[in-house]
Amino acid sequence: MRAKTVLPAVAMTAVSMVLTLAVVVMWLGTAVPWPVALVVGLGIDGGWLATLAYERRLAAQGDHNRAVTAVGWSFGILAAGVLVAHALTAEESAGAWLAVAWLPLAAKALWLVHAMWERTALTPVALDAIRGIQQEARDEAAVARARLRAEATTEETRLTAVTEAGARVARVQAKTAQALSSAWSTLETARAGEDTGRALTSVTSSVTPGVTPRWELPVWGPTEPLADRSLESAPALTDEALDVIIDEIRTSETPALSYREMAARFRAAGHAASEMRLRAAWKRVVA
Repeated sequence: MRAKTVLPAVAMTAVSMVLTLAVVVMWLGTAVPWPVALVVGLGIDGGWLATLAYERRLAAQGDHNRAVTAVGWSFGILAAGVLVAHALTAEESAGAWLAVAWLPLAAKALWLVHAMWERTALTPVALDAIRGIQQEARDEAAVARARLRAEATTEETRLTAVTEAGARVARVQAKTAQALSSAWSTLETARAGEDTGRALTSVTSSVTPGVTPRWELPVWGPTEPLADRSLESAPALTDEALDVIIDEIRTSETPALSYREMAARFRAAGHAASEMRLRAAWKRVVA
């Protein structure tokens, strides 16, 4: 991974230094002796390279110096300025020389990118830990999404079932109301009919002369509940009184009545007693 950033920076630096040296020698060689032009070119490249080496040393120590960085960029700007000046004064291929004038600044920028990569580089162990954490987070997010989707589907199914049940209840209630309404209409028609009135009048007048009761429709709506009544609302009979009544009913005919006939007549006469007491009394009387 280190070679992916350092190799382009080294290649760009080499091209920039060679190009700067060649341009200085060619440009200044016509005005001054070529050794002087060579020294000037080496000076620019040497200052650029020296500041770069010092910056790399500080970066290896985890340090940074703004003054050294400013000097390095100054040499880069100077080299780019020399290339631009040469391109502007060149009689031939001015555009080509101007197109490569940015190489010193580009080399400096690549070294800046490499330094930033070094400051943020992590060991393989840390990278593996980060990948594991990210994978765990993705797994948890996927499980949470699946759980939410399942809960949403369940809730949708429940709501659908409740809605369908409510619709069925509403349909049944509507049909019941329609049937009751039809029956009520039929009763009302029968009550208001002329023939029905005459028939009821003829029946009631023969039973009770001078009385013609009105046929009222049944009440359709809430009614008052009946008061609670026990099975034996009358006062309970004592065993002696119960024995006397059963004996009278049993011997009221000849031959004597059976238990079933006696019990039927006992209750028809309005007497009240539990089945257990009635059987016990029957056994006492028969014995």
